[in-house]
Amino acid sequence: MIVQPRLFGTPQTETTSDDYYTPKWIFDALGLHFDLDVASPPHSTNVPCDRYYTREDDGLASPWYGRVWCNPPYSKALEWITKWIDHGNGCLMVVASRSKAYANLNNSAARFVLPDQRQLKFDKPDQRPANIPYLVTLWALGDDNIRALRNLGRVR
Repeated sequence: MIVQPRLFGTPQTETTSDDYYTPKWIFDALGLHFDLDVASPPHSTNVPCDRYYTREDDGLASPWYGRVWCNPPYSKALEWITKWIDHGNGCLMVVASRSKAYANLNNSAARFVLPDQRQLKFDKPDQRPANIPYLVTLWALGDDNIRALRNLGRVR
């Protein structure tokens, strides 16, 4: 077994520029329950799941199981996307890009939907809604998860 170094040596005590929380309406539309949120903020979250990995838990180094939700730090998405594809069961929200990680998504069995970008306002830690200036995509692996994407638009 390969032991990966912890990405975060100290607990997260302040918010970061990556702290944009997925709005509740996304989860309402999906109608899914997740076993694990692998990149959860340290504060309250809208993700309907049984367990949350925060920065302190280091979701990249911790084991993933069941249906996972992954809205990773967009500033360092490659490792998260790679692990999500390898895991093969869950949903992933990331920005569209010309990166290697995004190419890996396009070449995987994952399917995606483009949620209504006009309606897509993320929650900030202080509960204010916030836009991000990027095209956001929602990906799924696993038959039930892919079917759930249909509630948000045309699955590609």
